[in-house]
Amino acid sequence: MTISVRLNEEDTKLIKAYAELNKMTLSELIRNAIMEKIEDEYDLECYEKAIAEYRKNPVTYTLEEVKRELDL
Repeated sequence: MTISVRLNEEDTKLIKAYAELNKMTLSELIRNAIMEKIEDEYDLECYEKAIAEYRKNPVTYTLEEVKRELDL
């Protein structure tokens, strides 16, 4: 699939320079940046759900308790 993005000249130069500096193609750079953004937002969503659950039931376990529970 091909996606077009319109950039001004200054942004284009900056992006190309960054890609070159990191020995990446523009496609790799853009794909990685988008995937990282998606992952960051997913991680934040998971965190918000976990903290909400913790606030409802603020029970914690030590590493040793978890190991015993899981028979590790």
